[in-house]
Amino acid sequence: MPRKTDGILFELQPRPTKGEDGKPLLYAQPVIERKYNLDDIDDFCAKYRHTSQGEMKLFFSLLEEVTTMWLRKGYRVETPFGSFAPKLKLLGEHTDPEKVLGRDVKYGGVEFIPAKQFVKDADCSRDGFRRKQGSVGNSQMYDPKAMDEALQKSIRHGYITIKVFQWYSGLKYKTAQAYLDSLCIGDNPRLSRYKEGRTWHYTIRPTTPSE
Repeated sequence: MPRKTDGILFELQPRPTKGEDGKPLLYAQPVIERKYNLDDIDDFCAKYRHTSQGEMKLFFSLLEEVTTMWLRKGYRVETPFGSFAPKLKLLGEHTDPEKVLGRDVKYGGVEFIPAKQFVKDADCSRDGFRRKQGSVGNSQMYDPKAMDEALQKSIRHGYITIKVFQWYSGLKYKTAQAYLDSLCIGDNPRLSRYKEGRTWHYTIRPTTPSE
């Protein structure tokens, strides 16, 4: 059967729970092959939707200004995309409502509930789906040979960065960082690390005869 070449590309990731065969249950998530930003939206609408250059940027700037103004007052704001409302967090553990004061509550971010029509319009199932070939999740992390090869390929100017190692290892960013950090600890760490600006640099420690 020929391999599907169209449709939304997805990858499989392991869930914490396991199936009857003892292996992790899987879930599917889209492979984000491209990201569009406000400049892309503005350019597209100017070319194909008869807006003026910069009009969409102004629109979103005003929308953000007005929406956050009302969110700061504790209101819910409904839009064609969905509704926004402030989220709150209760500090500490409480059982008596009479003892909960204003200082026990803090801002916890923004809640977004997508509109039903927005979800319907965004349906990406028209062309079907195709699976990304390769290992599931970060399972390659348990292949020492693959990780050693990724480490060697990641060396640039005498050091390794998380993003470069992520590229060669195929790991997610946080997993790649955790793996590199794990090699910096222990009685005989393989790597040393230092921070330059906002970027961590990892260097391979020279081995000694005693090691």
